[in-house]
Amino acid sequence: MISTSYSRLKWYLVLITLGLSVVPLFALGYVIHNEFRKTYEEKLTDNLRLMVSNRRNAISMFLNERVVQLQMLADIHSFAEMSNQAYLNKVFDAIHDTSSSFFDIGVIGQNGSHEAYCGPFDLMEVNYRDEPWFHQVMLKGLYISDVFMGFRNFPHFIIAVKRQEGGRTWILRATIDSEVFTSLVRNVRTGQMGDAYIINNKNVLQTPSRFGGRALTKVDLPIGDPGENVEIQSWRRDGVPVIAGFTRLPNTSWRLVIMENPEEELSPLLRTRSLIYALFGSCALMIFVGAYLTVSSVVSRLKASDRERAAMDAAVMQSSKMASLGKLAAGVAHEVNNPLSIIRESAGWIRDIINDGELGDGPAVDELQEAISDIDRHVERARTVTHRMLGFARRMEPLQEDVDLNMLANQTASFLENETRHRNILVETDLDPELPLITTDANQLQQVILNLLENAIDAIDQDGQITVVTRVDGDTVALDIADSGAGISRENMNKVFDPFFTTKPTGEGTGLGLSIVYSTLSKLGGTIRVNSDPGQGTTFTIRLPFTGPQFPGGKEEQ
Repeated sequence: MISTSYSRLKWYLVLITLGLSVVPLFALGYVIHNEFRKTYEEKLTDNLRLMVSNRRNAISMFLNERVVQLQMLADIHSFAEMSNQAYLNKVFDAIHDTSSSFFDIGVIGQNGSHEAYCGPFDLMEVNYRDEPWFHQVMLKGLYISDVFMGFRNFPHFIIAVKRQEGGRTWILRATIDSEVFTSLVRNVRTGQMGDAYIINNKNVLQTPSRFGGRALTKVDLPIGDPGENVEIQSWRRDGVPVIAGFTRLPNTSWRLVIMENPEEELSPLLRTRSLIYALFGSCALMIFVGAYLTVSSVVSRLKASDRERAAMDAAVMQSSKMASLGKLAAGVAHEVNNPLSIIRESAGWIRDIINDGELGDGPAVDELQEAISDIDRHVERARTVTHRMLGFARRMEPLQEDVDLNMLANQTASFLENETRHRNILVETDLDPELPLITTDANQLQQVILNLLENAIDAIDQDGQITVVTRVDGDTVALDIADSGAGISRENMNKVFDPFFTTKPTGEGTGLGLSIVYSTLSKLGGTIRVNSDPGQGTTFTIRLPFTGPQFPGGKEEQ
């Protein structure tokens, strides 16, 4: 229950820290991203509008140059000259050298028949009197046609100008090379999903479209008449977002359309957005890890502080008990020692009488002498017991004496021989015969070894093995106590020396054994380490310093 409270407190603090750190961070990132996207989209729209305007001007200039060339030819040459085939051939060669956009040129009389023709087709016998463009140019004086198949049976368009000369009306007509015109339009494509083409007022393609098909194919576009302005619209084509700019071309019924995929154009922004998201995610992860580690450290310190306080309370209570026990032991020892002194003095007085020969000789005197010896022996035994009672409750500093760790380990293991035999636990020893003596308190060290052996027996319970090993490790003497028990879980490894921590059922352990072992070894100047794998057993390693080259039996190291 207490552990759950600490865990709840830890996550509560972590969530508060994340809320105060990550939420403002993401809010700021969201606002910055939206403003940046809005600015980028406006720039994209402005660039598209500028592109459409520039391309419209370029196409208009191209058409105007062709119109001006035809008008100049009609103005500076007479009908007689232009209707002369040889002369027309020279004129066509001259303009073709300066501009390759003219495919052919023809002089048409007012009855619709060719008076002269220069080009790759045999059109001298063709009469255009019934063609719509013929009537348009006769009516308006200038006509730029839509793309059509015509007698040539391939898509083309014509530019025709009317000239009146001395009561005679004639037309100078030229076919524009569709490839040159198409390349002029297609040069504006941007990206893999971009497209540029020209349509008439019936949405029929005048130039091929990258995705709409060939020329003279009708396309379905949700656009109206933009007039002289450049309009920007967006929609979805086959599930793909499209942004298009379109405008009308002067002197024609054509509309220029330039399309782009905004996702493609916004790909740098999308990459930046992904980078920002990754950066924010990394920052959030760093904040979370930092918050979690910081809060965990604080909560761990709080938990350790509570444990220390609980341990101090237990120690105070234990000290109080020991003080009371000390007073009781001192009173009992005093009350027992006084009669014991009288008994010993009386026994000594009787021995003096026997030794003086006042009672003579005989079997009774021998029996009395034996009884007095038994009295002395049991009085001394009782005095030893009272002395131990007094020493049990006293708080004494460790003694400094030479200790043979091998002998101490053997003695301590022998104390538990009955217990290990009853549980079918094999105790094996591997003691270094050249182990040096150590200077420490034998009684306290024996209590440490005893506690560790008892823990090993509890860990095995039945049918197992305990191995006791002594060895020299650098400038210390090491004692390993390994058991074949169930081992210690990883989450409990750092808690085994904590006061009141136990894995035993309630009522079967206080959780103070290993804590006392740890504190006792610290007072003796030693250390203890634990190594355990779940299911593989546990090994406790004690290290104690030794001084000098003294070895058991008084031998010195050679």
